[in-house]
Amino acid sequence: METSELFRNETKKRFELETEGHTAFIEYLIDKDQIMYLTHTEVPKALEGKGVGKSIVEKTLNYLKDNDFKLAPLCPFVAAYLKRHPEWQSILAKGYKIG
Repeated sequence: METSELFRNETKKRFELETEGHTAFIEYLIDKDQIMYLTHTEVPKALEGKGVGKSIVEKTLNYLKDNDFKLAPLCPFVAAYLKRHPEWQSILAKGYKIG
């Protein structure tokens, strides 16, 4: 599976990942305190079961960590990923807990 680099589309307020001619994305909102609320993840049907969802979540979390954002995981897919990967607890915004 060939995936591109993660792209932050600030116009559409989403992170995008191009794979096999399709675009998976995670929508977000940002508040004044540098908290990024991940609200919705979408993977095209043609890419389901190929690890694209996991890949875009991991790349997005690394982006948040590298750019000093705190995470508010409102998307159920992202929250489920965090439950399986507690090593990401350190980037959660105050008041958010997974598990």
